[in-house]
Amino acid sequence: MMTFIEKYIMPYAMKFGNNRHLLAIRDALIGMIAITMVGSFAVLFNNLGEIIKPYGRLMESIFGESWKTLGGDIWWGTFAFLTIFAVFGISHRLAKSYGDDGFEAMLVAAACFFLLVPQVGQVPDTEGVWGFIGYGYFNATALFTGIVVALLATEVFIRLTRVNAFIIRLPDGVPPAVAGAFAKLVPGMLTIFIFGVAGLLFRKMTNGEFLNDWLNATLVAPLTNAADSLPFAILIVFLVHGFWAVGLHGPNILGGVTTPLFTSLGTKNTDLYAQGVADLDKYAILAGPFLDAFVYLGGSGATLGLIIAMFIAGRKRHKQMLALGTPPGIFQINEPLLFGLPIVLNPIWLIPFISAPVIMTVVAYLAIKWGLVYPVVVASIPWVTPAGIGGYLATGGHISGAVLALVNLAISIAIYLPFVYVTGKLDEKKLKRQQTEQTPTIQG
Repeated sequence: MMTFIEKYIMPYAMKFGNNRHLLAIRDALIGMIAITMVGSFAVLFNNLGEIIKPYGRLMESIFGESWKTLGGDIWWGTFAFLTIFAVFGISHRLAKSYGDDGFEAMLVAAACFFLLVPQVGQVPDTEGVWGFIGYGYFNATALFTGIVVALLATEVFIRLTRVNAFIIRLPDGVPPAVAGAFAKLVPGMLTIFIFGVAGLLFRKMTNGEFLNDWLNATLVAPLTNAADSLPFAILIVFLVHGFWAVGLHGPNILGGVTTPLFTSLGTKNTDLYAQGVADLDKYAILAGPFLDAFVYLGGSGATLGLIIAMFIAGRKRHKQMLALGTPPGIFQINEPLLFGLPIVLNPIWLIPFISAPVIMTVVAYLAIKWGLVYPVVVASIPWVTPAGIGGYLATGGHISGAVLALVNLAISIAIYLPFVYVTGKLDEKKLKRQQTEQTPTIQG
């Protein structure tokens, strides 16, 4: 099995995980965590007044009826322009991977994105006014379009900068910043012109439909619906832990695919929550920090359950491992366990390591789908948030989120506990066999 994995799986997994485009998407979206987190908490604090009435009355008595204005302003400055930040970040990261400084590339990519956005928006009591653009073209609704444009525009720009005929070289005495800008002047202009013509031709072929609207209708909506499903959730969790089984960082390898999807769905939920939408059926389930809050308790493999199981049934045998693994495990960091126990490449431990998260995913998904638990309504929480607290924050301060996380933790303990007993018995047999082999035989 190991030979098969090393020969046929690991090379492709490494190639997939090291793809420059997926890395650019993942790193850019992760780099936006300060933006998404402060926006999430702004929405959370604004809506806590509806959940915890005394809190709402206290805030209103201190700051007046407009006490939610700050949270609304923070939401507007973060989530309302999420795609714009993504375009800048992805283009910059991708250009850097080619050895470019990324500054001109991200500006050109942003210009290409803006020129593909409708220039006429609908305003009440008018037929349409030029320049009024709905924020739906800038928030997470347009995230997929922003990713596509950022990648394509950067690729075109970088390739044009490598054509010597397009490079304007100034004398040596010119400041480097000025010389660098002029060197990329023609490639930048050509890239924007190419995307302008492409956008015009696209609208001609689609009877005036803009790229973002077309992508959302034909690709994004079906893909999002498929992603927000139990089979997709199980597949992602299984693949993440399958990669970990052979020592590959599963979340990082799949991050280029999962991060945009989860961010988009989480932002959609945050927007609905900020608008006070009470119909829970309109919220996505596999959104934002769903896995961090309800599945990855203690890290990948829900290894906090393993730590507690060791305290119950194997404290003496795993004394040093518990001392090393417990403090970081509380904060969702489990590399000491993964490589110290070890779990990686260990056939016995891999059974609960993979099965526990899959079962917990099914439980969490169905609990939210059936209305037993409030859905995830924030786009992100610190991934190091301890179990229970993460569920509480992810659901907008609903106790049901904390309860679900603790129930899943209990499930992981129950799954790991038999394996702690089994490995203990195996260790005892191995120790007795070693003692027997070392005992000298007396002949008489």
